[in-house]
Amino acid sequence: MVELTTKNALEDHQVVSSGEWLAARKELLRKEKEFTRQRDQLSELRRELPWVKVDKHYVFEGLSGKEALGDLFGSKSQLIIYHFMFGPGWEEGCPSCSFLADHFEGSLVHLANRDVSFVAVSRAPLPQIEAFKKRMGWRFNWVSSFGNDFNHDYNVSFTKDEMAQHKIYYNYQTQEFPREEAPGASVFYKNAAGNLFHTYSTYGRGLDILLGAYNYLDMVPKGRDEDGLDFTMSWVRHHDRYPEEKVAAQHVGASSCCGNESHR
Repeated sequence: MVELTTKNALEDHQVVSSGEWLAARKELLRKEKEFTRQRDQLSELRRELPWVKVDKHYVFEGLSGKEALGDLFGSKSQLIIYHFMFGPGWEEGCPSCSFLADHFEGSLVHLANRDVSFVAVSRAPLPQIEAFKKRMGWRFNWVSSFGNDFNHDYNVSFTKDEMAQHKIYYNYQTQEFPREEAPGASVFYKNAAGNLFHTYSTYGRGLDILLGAYNYLDMVPKGRDEDGLDFTMSWVRHHDRYPEEKVAAQHVGASSCCGNESHR
């Protein structure tokens, strides 16, 4: 039904002359530039937020063994943590978080050259994380917070009591939430004295900006095409779970026009 509705809307879409299209496009460009300026102002306000000193000692499990929060910075002074929904005992990580994770690796070298480290954190034990990471073919740094309070303190993991009482504090409000793990991103700063500060966290639709695929979809006629779905992103699959014929067709197209595989 959703596909049919979208198809009908596209077939009935207004068609105009080149001159009329150009006039409409220039008006949209004016609004796009206004939005860009507003986004720049919002980003500046984000950077001006006050900080909270991190006094609690968090220890994570990584491939190098035990790592404190300060260790995750490496040689950088800024750290972005993606809170990946993957709990103890889960068979695999969240498909929506995996959708985001497919976008991580191309940015890492660029972030590193702007004094930023990046790491994913999940409450699943490290062997679970490593097995799923291998399946997905990812190489980004991903550590386990199993056994510490990091996920709960940053409002992305919930206790059994909280779940039973339907009182989950997520995205800066108390609400119901369907899972014991939630997605988010948190930012930290380390000064020259080694002190750590929490500078920013975002959740829910605040993570949209990390999804390059959504930015592409927002440019095409059908857009995200999610209005009639059971829930936003219900169409998303782990990248190895999409129908093989569609993936194969995409690979053939990439090879024929580029001469090599540029996808991951």
